[in-house]
Amino acid sequence: MTTAVYAFEADQGPASRLAMALSAPLRQISLHTLPDGESLPSVSPATRTVLLYRALDQPDDKLMPLLLAADALRRAGAERLVLVAPYLPYLRQDAVFAPGQPLSRDVLGGLLGQAFDGVVTVEPHLHRTLDLTPIFRDTPVLSLSAAGLLAEAMGRRGQPVIVGPDSESEPWVTDIAKRLEAPWVIAHKTRHGDRDVDVTLPGDAKASGRRTVVVDDICSSGATLIAATQALRAAGAKSVEVVVVHALFGRGVARALRRAGARSVISADSCGHRANSLHLAPLLAHALTSEMDR
Repeated sequence: MTTAVYAFEADQGPASRLAMALSAPLRQISLHTLPDGESLPSVSPATRTVLLYRALDQPDDKLMPLLLAADALRRAGAERLVLVAPYLPYLRQDAVFAPGQPLSRDVLGGLLGQAFDGVVTVEPHLHRTLDLTPIFRDTPVLSLSAAGLLAEAMGRRGQPVIVGPDSESEPWVTDIAKRLEAPWVIAHKTRHGDRDVDVTLPGDAKASGRRTVVVDDICSSGATLIAATQALRAAGAKSVEVVVVHALFGRGVARALRRAGARSVISADSCGHRANSLHLAPLLAHALTSEMDR
């Protein structure tokens, strides 16, 4: 046995699906919190190659235990340590936008790049960074697209119109639309604050009477997707469905989306949420198998 999947208790569901897809054993990382609040993870003897699965939503609570677990696995015998983190945080802050702020992307990259020999993620939220590998201290970073998975989940029923809520969504909205041979629309977004967003559809949106599917990589406050849903309902859409990769929101956001007119809200299982219905394990396993076979 040369490869195993290791995961914290909170990640056992998606990690077990990945282990099953790879025909690899799953081993749990135990985590003890000391009276002073410090984390103390413990691992069993490591295989030569370790795939450490970790959902990195709520990152401030998870990054230190992750780094400590990586060190423990090295000391337990791991020769190659790969982080499987379907969601990577802190990438949106890829520049110093105002005096006195940090360059969060590079801080994260430095920490994880030093600790791991490889990183696998899905739909990282990137603006100006085309390749994460240099940011992660030349540790190879494999960024996977969930476009195929989302397209399969949507299906061609009712000749859907695929809607991107802003210009940043255009590359993979068009990818999904091409897979479904469906029309697509990119809306215009104006952000006034973290939870204050306006979304305007182009004049040729042709949403009236149509099944529409709004797709985005991340939903946190839900403000963008709520505004997009309201714009589509105002334009006469027959139905509005919301599909996201990374569900960084609580129950209140899902309810607000439905109140705004969304018929359904579904997400991939990169971050634990009741909306999770799309499993990333086959996508991750295929990529990891290809990488390990090289």
